[in-house]
Amino acid sequence: MSELNIFVAGEWRVGGGEEMLSTFPADGSINARLHAASLDDVEQAISAADQAWRAASWRGLLPHQRALILARAADLISQQQEELAQLQTQDNGKPLAETRGLVASAAATARYFAAACEVLEGEWPSNRQPALLTLSQYQPLGVVAAITPWNSPIASEMQKIAPALAAGNAVIVKPAEATPLLALRLAQIFEQAGLPRGLLSVLPGRGSVIGEAIARHPLVRKLSFTGSTNTGRRLAHIAADKLIPTSLELGGKSASIVLADADLELAARGIVYGIFSSAGQACIAGSRLFVHRSLYQPLRQRISELSRQLRLGDPRQPGIHIGPLINHAHRERVQSYVQLALAEGGHLLFGGEPPAAPALSQGSYFQPTLLEGLSNQARVCQEEIFGPVLVMLPFDDEAELLTQVNDSLYGLAAGIWSQNLGHAMQLAEQLDVGTVWINTYKVFSIATPFGGFKQSGLGREKGRDSIKAYMQQKSLYLALNPHPNLWSD
Repeated sequence: MSELNIFVAGEWRVGGGEEMLSTFPADGSINARLHAASLDDVEQAISAADQAWRAASWRGLLPHQRALILARAADLISQQQEELAQLQTQDNGKPLAETRGLVASAAATARYFAAACEVLEGEWPSNRQPALLTLSQYQPLGVVAAITPWNSPIASEMQKIAPALAAGNAVIVKPAEATPLLALRLAQIFEQAGLPRGLLSVLPGRGSVIGEAIARHPLVRKLSFTGSTNTGRRLAHIAADKLIPTSLELGGKSASIVLADADLELAARGIVYGIFSSAGQACIAGSRLFVHRSLYQPLRQRISELSRQLRLGDPRQPGIHIGPLINHAHRERVQSYVQLALAEGGHLLFGGEPPAAPALSQGSYFQPTLLEGLSNQARVCQEEIFGPVLVMLPFDDEAELLTQVNDSLYGLAAGIWSQNLGHAMQLAEQLDVGTVWINTYKVFSIATPFGGFKQSGLGREKGRDSIKAYMQQKSLYLALNPHPNLWSD
C-alpha cells in the first residue's frame, strides 16, 4: 500500500480534503491511500491553469511543438504498458487482457491527436464582396474540465486530455472517486513529456463537492463528462447557466439485433462479448437482445453454452474473462435488478447471483446472467444496469423490432447480425443511436466519432474534428482596397 499525493498546478502535494482509498475489487485490499483535493486546491489549480494556457510558452507554441509533447507522452505510455495495465487492474478489477488494450488505446489516442494538431486548418470562405478577404481560424477555449468514469479510466481520460491539449487549452481532470490511480500516473507521464507547469491538474474527490466546484468555477470554459445520465443532466444545467459548451457521454441501454439470416455462431460470440466483457460495466454493453423468433431457441442454447465457459476470477491471472464488479454496493444494485426482473415475470436461465466459489467470496463478483420472458417495457429493459445482465426478447417482423429498439430513453449504440449487409445498413439508418456495429460489437477506432442520441449524451469524442470541440472559431475580415465605410452619403 502506498501514500499518494495529488497534482495541483504542476506540484505534487497532499490534498487538502478527506482521506480516500483505492481498493482492489477482487478482494477488497487497499491499493493506496490519498487525500482528496480541497476547494482551495480547486481554486489554485484553475487559477494556475488560466495563467498557463495564456502564457506564450504554451499559446505561442506552433502546432508541431504541442504535438511533440503528446507524442512523447504516447511513447512513455507504450514503454510502461504492462505496469499501467497492472495498475488499472488493481484500481478497477478489469482483467489484464482488457486493461492492456485500454493502455494501448490511450497511447494511440495521444499519437492521433498529435497528428490532428499538426494538420488542423482554418477556413477561407468563398468571396462574397469585392476587395474583401474573409478568414476563419480556431483558437483554444481556455481551461477545460475533464470529469471521467471508473470503468475505463486511462482510455477515457486520454480521450479528453489529448484533444484539449492539442487545441491549446489547460485541463483540470477530476477522476472517479473509485479509480484515481491512472489519472495521477498520466499527470506524471505528461510532466516527464515536458508539458509546462499548470496546464494539467488532477483533483480526486467527491463529484458532489470537487466536481461541482470545478464545473461551477467561472474560469472553466468547457465541461467534458463521461458518466451517468443524471449527473450529465446536472452538468448540462451548470453549463447552460454559464453559457459554455459541454460534451456529455452518458448512459445506454444498447440493443443487439439478430435477423433471421444471421450467422448463428458469429452472433452468439459477439453478443456474449458485447454484454459480458468488462463484467457488463460499459455504457455500450449490449444488454437487450432482440432475436428473430426462428433463431431464438438455437441462439439461446449457444449463448448459454458459451457463457458457461467464461472464467470468473482474479483479474491479474491469465485466461480470466470476467473480473469483479467495481465494489460490493454496485454488485447489490445489479442483483436487485435481477430480483426486479423476476418480480416482473421474467425467467432466469443462468446466473443471477454471486459465484459460490470460496476463493471469490471476498471480491465483488457477479455471474453472467441471462433473462427472458419479459417485454421491452420491463424496467430491466429500460434502465441501465451496468452489469453482466442480458435480456432476450423475440420478434417476428422488423416494424415491431424497430419500434421496440427505439423505444428507449437512451440512444448510444446497437449491433446488427445479418449476412445481408445491404439490408443491415438500411436497418442501421433507422436506429436512433450514435453507433451501430454490423456483425461485430464493441470495437472502436480513434478516427471514428463516438457519442449518443437522446439521453445518451451531447457532442462527440474521437475523430479528427473532435479537436475543434475544444476550440472556438474566430472570423477575420481583411479589406484589400481600403475605402471609408459608406454611411448616410
